[in-house]
Amino acid sequence: MLHPNILEHASEVIQLCLSKNCKVATIESCTGGLISAALTAVSGASDVVDRGFITYSNEAKNQLVGVPIKLIETYGAVSEEVARAMAEGGLRRSIANITISVTGIAGPGGGTETKPVGLVHFACASENNPTSSYFEVFSGDRSGVREATVIKAFNMIETAVKL
Repeated sequence: MLHPNILEHASEVIQLCLSKNCKVATIESCTGGLISAALTAVSGASDVVDRGFITYSNEAKNQLVGVPIKLIETYGAVSEEVARAMAEGGLRRSIANITISVTGIAGPGGGTETKPVGLVHFACASENNPTSSYFEVFSGDRSGVREATVIKAFNMIETAVKL
């Protein structure tokens, strides 16, 4: 189940988006739909959430939102370049005016020296502003990394809505 703090923050995001008439789409890898699940747990979400893309595999990133396989091969699935391509592809393949993408290594395995467990890349694309990106290495177990990712994604959506 979703942590009460996540649901409270999701409610704030939904209310803000409703007040600004924004539609949101999520493009999620390491969270596997957790961002969209949290948003859609809130009343009013049907007027805000357009769709959620679960792009856990490289093929899904390519087929669902158009991330070029060559980009993934060059930079890796967990990279700023791929996060940006995910967000921008989601914007093109939805009716949302704001998209958030996340790609990372939630653990406990899969990390490397250059891409440790807990590394998550984010990107937020919108119709009226340049795509923003961010990365962070979160501490904690798999659940903790995923929950921290959801909160940061909400923060990025809120920033984009306020621009």
